[in-house]
Amino acid sequence: MEWRHASDGFDEAFSPAGDVRSLYQALVQSFESLDKVELERREQLQSMSLINQGITFTLYGEDEGVERVFPFDFVPRIITAGEWDTIERGVVQRVTALNLFLADLYTDQHCLREQLVPHDLVFQGDEFLRELIGTRPRHGIFTHVVGTDLLRDDDGQFVVLEDNCRNPSGVSYVLENRNLLFRVFPELFNQYGVRPVERYPQMLREILRFTAPRGRENPVIAVLTPGIYNSAYFEHSFLAREMGAPLVEGRDLIVEDDQVFMRTTRGKQRVDVLYRRIDDTWLDPVVFEDQSTLGIPGLMHAFRQGNVTIANAPGSGVADNKAIYPWIPDVIRFFLDEDPILPQVRTYIGRKPDDASYIRDHLDELVVKLCGGAGGYGMLVGPTSTKKELADFLERFDAAPWDYIAQPLVEFSHHPTWTGDGFEPRRVDLRPFALYGDGIQVLPGGLTRVALEAGSYVVNSSQGGGSKDTWVLVEDQP
Repeated sequence: MEWRHASDGFDEAFSPAGDVRSLYQALVQSFESLDKVELERREQLQSMSLINQGITFTLYGEDEGVERVFPFDFVPRIITAGEWDTIERGVVQRVTALNLFLADLYTDQHCLREQLVPHDLVFQGDEFLRELIGTRPRHGIFTHVVGTDLLRDDDGQFVVLEDNCRNPSGVSYVLENRNLLFRVFPELFNQYGVRPVERYPQMLREILRFTAPRGRENPVIAVLTPGIYNSAYFEHSFLAREMGAPLVEGRDLIVEDDQVFMRTTRGKQRVDVLYRRIDDTWLDPVVFEDQSTLGIPGLMHAFRQGNVTIANAPGSGVADNKAIYPWIPDVIRFFLDEDPILPQVRTYIGRKPDDASYIRDHLDELVVKLCGGAGGYGMLVGPTSTKKELADFLERFDAAPWDYIAQPLVEFSHHPTWTGDGFEPRRVDLRPFALYGDGIQVLPGGLTRVALEAGSYVVNSSQGGGSKDTWVLVEDQP
């Protein structure tokens, strides 16, 4: 079987000359000890396991069905202990600064008075909720769960692409990927000391308990889902089951006397903490979208009174608006008096006239994204687009340039990926997950997403991407 290395960008397993990096030698040898027939047999076992366990995601707009199996590639990604230490410290720094930024934004607004962040970026964005000005969540924690997307540049250095501070998804696949790989390829773990990830549900439950309203010694935690047609419903049900928490929809809840209750077969039961997987707009039809059938009337008033914790807190999306991203290094310096540990990607903002002109003139060189977009939708990858695609996108951009940001195309790092005939380099990113409770913890690993199509930069599952198990080593290999 052939192993091909990347011709451009940073190859995580091979040197530019095509030699296997020392970190990956034992892994490559393990795979080479298996012939193609055996690899295909194990891949079939892997596929059957994914189907039997219902490890799926929802692909919107497809005629052939609502759910699809989440593609999994069995070649694990390896991160050294030293690399992880930098990632962990950088993520903790960002999460700390982002929470201080949000707490200030909804109370004293020093960051605006000091002109740290432009007023219009905050007040004109849908993510800023004026209804919550003056509201301070328990312990001042806005983002209880954060997923920070990272890339490796040409030098192998990790850089931050964006933060996900509202409802970051994908951690269920981190846990299931590890279980699946251990069942199908147990021998791969013999040569490496890999840090475990299986405690995540317990970690999540602990931080949710910590942020429960005062005086709630044994708080009731529930996972709030939009329902089975949401793209991340598998994750909602998975985390509820693993935490031993009820999975509820808006119709299962009611607010009385500023307290949230859950309807059960034994009558009403008070709910103290909602791990919500519903966007702000749909949480409460009294305050936000009045046509919402997903939310709970009165929920926001109960939250403002401190009678229920909502994680992540409403309004936290300001921190991951892509137009705010260029100012995050300044936010870190302002609130922590520290330089950023993890670098960022140069970003152009459509609402700035000079930047908008640059984007128009260099559209074929840039990646252009909607400020509030997610899942790869509404995005243009200029260098891989046709002339017609560029022209059509330019019309949309000119109609609302303030809705977009743009970045130079950063070459993703590549990782060996099984294609059925051999091991080919495919582009990957990384989403570590941070939990904020009594301190900030970062799950040792994260979701490695992989662009399964040759030449593709799009790693999102909704756009044809898959995932890998991510190994963080207990200690660096000798």
